[in-house]
Amino acid sequence: MRIAVTTPNGNVGRHLTRMLVRAGIRPLLLTRHPEQIAEELLPHVDVARADSQNADEVVAATRDVDAVYWVDPSVMSDDPLADYARATDALVRAVVENGIGRVVFQSSVGAEMRHGAGEIDGLAATEVALDALAVDVTHLRCGYFFSNLLLDPESLKAGRLTTVLPLDAPMAWVAPRDIAEVAALALLNREWSGHRVQAVHGPEDLSWSQVAAILTQELRRDVVVERIADDEMRQGLLDAGMPEAMADAVLGMSTGLRDGFVPEQKRAVVTTTPTGLRGWVREELTGLSNRARG
Repeated sequence: MRIAVTTPNGNVGRHLTRMLVRAGIRPLLLTRHPEQIAEELLPHVDVARADSQNADEVVAATRDVDAVYWVDPSVMSDDPLADYARATDALVRAVVENGIGRVVFQSSVGAEMRHGAGEIDGLAATEVALDALAVDVTHLRCGYFFSNLLLDPESLKAGRLTTVLPLDAPMAWVAPRDIAEVAALALLNREWSGHRVQAVHGPEDLSWSQVAAILTQELRRDVVVERIADDEMRQGLLDAGMPEAMADAVLGMSTGLRDGFVPEQKRAVVTTTPTGLRGWVREELTGLSNRARG
């Protein structure tokens, strides 16, 4: 089976690529930057230069593909939802023109809303477009990535996190490696068919207050989280260099899921994955922890 993987150097893709290799699959890696693929992987993978927003490039790269793991790439943009739409068009064209029979799509908790959740609206549109096709599709509706804590490493080092969400409201948090494991199993399992949603919720729901407490214990220094106003968060994103539309889309992922949102997929054995935040911190933030103790 020929499997294509997009964003192979991403938080999920880097794990998924190695899992497929260990399973005996020689994946096709679609990337804008082939030179960034780890040299150790090159004997075990094929690499094609393709921008996920360029339909012609994606179609050309996937002519002999049976299944694809697709990620709508998030890039700094003046119109992020238009970027998602171009990526969706590229995927749909590739599936239709090349007869790709199976798609595993990295979506998000909140995509079920379809509208009103900022950048997640772009993922929702991809779900809708794929569900209109007569192919097998699994949408992975993932919780909040642990790795998002690294989007502002300086604030994490300083021990001050901010959010516009209620500090004691629990939500799903998940390790990217666990998403990769679910994706690999979905790609390799030939028993499912049709259109389905597979939520990936991590081991337990956590509030921001609980996250700060775990970080404090594991990093051995105080980490506090502060709830700030929407306008303050938006201005911080603008000050960091985000275009206005991008800042609004990023903010909307939190504000759109804040008031009364209940995920469509309830936590269950099929949505619960093993890696906890403590384990992830020990694996991924060892350097930060060492610097903090020094």
